[in-house]
Amino acid sequence: MRKILIAIPLMFMCCLSQAQNLGAEEIIEKINIATSQMESMECSFVQTKHIALLSDKMVSKGKMYYSQPDKLRWEYVTPYTYTFILNENQVLLKNSNRSDVIDVEKNKMFKEIARLMMNSIMGKSLSDHKSFDITIGESAGEWVASLVPLKRDLKQMWQRLELHFDISKNSVVKVVMYEQSGDYTVIELFDIKKNKSIDEKIFNIE
Repeated sequence: MRKILIAIPLMFMCCLSQAQNLGAEEIIEKINIATSQMESMECSFVQTKHIALLSDKMVSKGKMYYSQPDKLRWEYVTPYTYTFILNENQVLLKNSNRSDVIDVEKNKMFKEIARLMMNSIMGKSLSDHKSFDITIGESAGEWVASLVPLKRDLKQMWQRLELHFDISKNSVVKVVMYEQSGDYTVIELFDIKKNKSIDEKIFNIE
């Protein structure tokens, strides 16, 4: 679960307006401009975990909500319930049995999660060359950003991350996380709505 939580922010680098035939720096600049104009976002997602030693896939579904500058709700609704909420400097982790509130300023791991989230939401992660070796190219009509971890703690979790952008929708629609073990997780986003009114109560930490 920790791997998923840290990877969630990478999905928010989400706008690639008219990026065809552009170089990597131009693409990143357009992402920075477009994401800076995004005040809110909500969508549904399907997460599929592929385990190298098993033929079965683990599929879960849920909803995501984001509001500037630092509020995020990532909620699994099936086949289990689990909610992650980031609101300023606090994180809420909640399942069917218990809930925990964490002060990110006092927890190194969650401080790093919060840093990655905010950098990505503000369009900075594609320029985060201290954390990732980043390449961007076109494949099958998509723009694909490949992020290879450079930091030791990130290397222990992932071999590589991929962000897939639907150019026609100007949005990231898929994230693939490749683990060192050979397992990988695919998260696909659907019904993406930007700059719509979101009830602030869904970000409450109680």
